[in-house]
Amino acid sequence: MGDQIVVGAAIVSGGKLLSAQRAEPPELYGGWEFPGGKVNPGESEIDALIRECDEELGVLIEAGRRVGGDWPLADGYVLRVWLARVVAGVPEPKEHLELRWLGKGELYDVPWLPADLPIVHAVEGLLGED
Repeated sequence: MGDQIVVGAAIVSGGKLLSAQRAEPPELYGGWEFPGGKVNPGESEIDALIRECDEELGVLIEAGRRVGGDWPLADGYVLRVWLARVVAGVPEPKEHLELRWLGKGELYDVPWLPADLPIVHAVEGLLGED
């Protein structure tokens, strides 16, 4: 059994990055993250990414390139993040407290979860490429 994989979507539109504020668990409450979640057994990482964005945001996304490699999380999990764009729907916070679109100068206006912060930095260099 290798690392547990968690997938995340760096959803970009018009040079802005979508951020999502955690509602749970209590130790992560109020922190900001990339939408996504765990990969189910037998599910591909991209399928999991698409499913999670549908469940959490109510949108259909299309995944682009990976952002970096494996980003370590607690308890033996690793986070894999893809640039993504919305192809159908408008993101709504179904499982989060709030969503915000952050432009290049606003990326650090929210308190990102520590695990997501280095990924924000990596995505920052890609904004404007979409």
